[in-house]
Amino acid sequence: MKRVAFVFPGQGSQTVGMGKQMYDKYIDVKEMFNQADQLLGDSLTSLMFEGPADVLTNTENAQPSLLLTSAAINKVLNDNDIYPVMTAGHSLGEYSALVASGALPWEEALPLVRTRGTLMEKAYPEGKGAMAAVLGASIDVIDEVLEKVNRTSDEVVDVANLNCPGQVVISGTRLGIEQASELLKNNGVKRVIPLNVSGPFHSRLMEPASTEFTRALHNVNFKDAIIPVYANVTAQPVTDTNEIMDLLLRQLYSPVRFEEIIENMLKENLDAIVEVGNGKVLNGLVKKVNRQITTFAIQDPDSLEKFIQWYKEES
Repeated sequence: MKRVAFVFPGQGSQTVGMGKQMYDKYIDVKEMFNQADQLLGDSLTSLMFEGPADVLTNTENAQPSLLLTSAAINKVLNDNDIYPVMTAGHSLGEYSALVASGALPWEEALPLVRTRGTLMEKAYPEGKGAMAAVLGASIDVIDEVLEKVNRTSDEVVDVANLNCPGQVVISGTRLGIEQASELLKNNGVKRVIPLNVSGPFHSRLMEPASTEFTRALHNVNFKDAIIPVYANVTAQPVTDTNEIMDLLLRQLYSPVRFEEIIENMLKENLDAIVEVGNGKVLNGLVKKVNRQITTFAIQDPDSLEKFIQWYKEES
């Protein structure tokens, strides 16, 4: 049997129309989407299929939409007797990874990530925080610049995502990001791209959200994971319930170590890394970490069938 890892996308991968083709073709997906609307008390499905895009992009809508799409595609894969040997997710995607690993029922994950999104929105005043992608710079240069901004001003800037070689995301106060961006350009960094986000995610400015989120986590029936989940905070596999919950809290204000996660997964003799959910963002990141590994991105019936055919071929 082929050894595959499933990785699950996070916020930013949402698009209007997401999940619609899967919904139309697979009865299990249709039932999950309809149940999701009942669980949340609104028509998330209509928002996913029809938009408007600006409302879908709101954190409290994007997060359950992405989780639902990933969980539904994972269910169809399981129906075809396809299971990963390990999982991981990018930020929010870690919750989809936990669903796929048996640590968290999707029916409980869905309202949990909506709560997470709401708390993240409330944690810092709208318009006061920002994030930016730094391309082509070494982490040493970035760390040096952030240390200078944090030391010489009242602003806050942290590393938020270590995505792949040459791609790091920084997060903090809007002025702090502007100062850091200017200093990086003065240090020869050619591309610093502001991100269209509503807050300073994965920075210490998110710590206020963790207090309330603790209560939400303790109202959910977590179990030990059957399949190891590589955690964003440590880039290491985890299965223990208490450790999972602790890491989910820390994840709110800690950097996503995605590049390291992929490097660690690849030590485990995998045949492929499969992105399960909307978009192909993680597929691109994986290829920048290692061009040799076989990858798939499953988001519609065609890509699903292509993967199933490969998976069931004789090695």
